[in-house]
Amino acid sequence: QVQLVESGGGLVQAGGSLRLSCAASEPGSISPMDAMGWYRQAPEKQRELVAGIISGGFTNYADSVKGRFTISRDNAKNTVYLQMNSLKPEDTGVYYCNRRTYYNGREFWGQGTLVTVSS
Repeated sequence: QVQLVESGGGLVQAGGSLRLSCAASEPGSISPMDAMGWYRQAPEKQRELVAGIISGGFTNYADSVKGRFTISRDNAKNTVYLQMNSLKPEDTGVYYCNRRTYYNGREFWGQGTLVTVSS
């Protein structure tokens, strides 16, 4: 089964930047038509969509991260990125990569990567 592997999380001070990556465990396993997204879950809160990208490069963002975060994908590398700038303590949480297949809408999740923003 294809796995999504996130990386790039860590501890950063407020105002800093991090770049998260999500790579498929098997080359060529993610279709350029698949929708990809980043979600986050803060302590004692529900998981929420942070950013999404679909075929053609169309993107959407949570209001709280607009202008600070950028989602992108490299289809040749089967990788999705989340560039996070001007980080705030409220951005703290576990960030999960999500894939929704174009073929049948099935969803897959990565194991998550922790982002901690200190004030």
